[in-house]
Amino acid sequence: MRHKFRMTTLNADLFFSFRSPYSYLSIGRYRELSETHNVDIALRPVYPIAIRDPDILFTNPMQGRYIFIDSARSAQMLGIPYRWPRPDPVVQDMMTRKVAEDQPYIYRLTRMGQAAQKRGKGIAFADEVSKIIWSGEVDNWHEGDHMAKAVKLAGLDLDELDAEETSQAEALDAEIAANQDALAAAGHWGVPTLVFAGEPFFGQDRIDMASWRMEQKGLVKR
Repeated sequence: MRHKFRMTTLNADLFFSFRSPYSYLSIGRYRELSETHNVDIALRPVYPIAIRDPDILFTNPMQGRYIFIDSARSAQMLGIPYRWPRPDPVVQDMMTRKVAEDQPYIYRLTRMGQAAQKRGKGIAFADEVSKIIWSGEVDNWHEGDHMAKAVKLAGLDLDELDAEETSQAEALDAEIAANQDALAAAGHWGVPTLVFAGEPFFGQDRIDMASWRMEQKGLVKR
């Protein structure tokens, strides 16, 4: 009697920010990995440092300059379309580094990312939405039907996500705070960080290393 081989599904968490250029540069590759291999990657969205702890953001002015330079050249090397978002998901004066009290974008994006993950489509949502924010292919990604089209490509409905983001904001924020706690418990603070079997892999340049570790645990193509 021939026994059918049952493929074991691995599980990992991706801690992600919609304001992080490196999160954008990683999400498409993590999505491809999850769709072509036996690994289920859960999106764990967190608020960016500018929102969580603005006092420590870019305390050294060289930090911001380096991130702008490095993220652009990383995108060029990877062949990923890239431009700093217009508008920035976080409203901030880049000269003084002061973060505005009114934040019309980042809370909505992050809460919808959490709502998308609850529907099993967090990674797809983050990938499609990040493209319209970061690729430079559209201006004013928050206007018109850009968001609706991106969300539809992820297999979701924008009106449904918006309704949950509005009515369940407190509950979603509690889940997002739990994501941040889980990231700290895994031993890191930044994004993107993939956590697999309790081990954190930080940065868009650690995807190959994370894959290598998962291969040791049985990662194979579907």
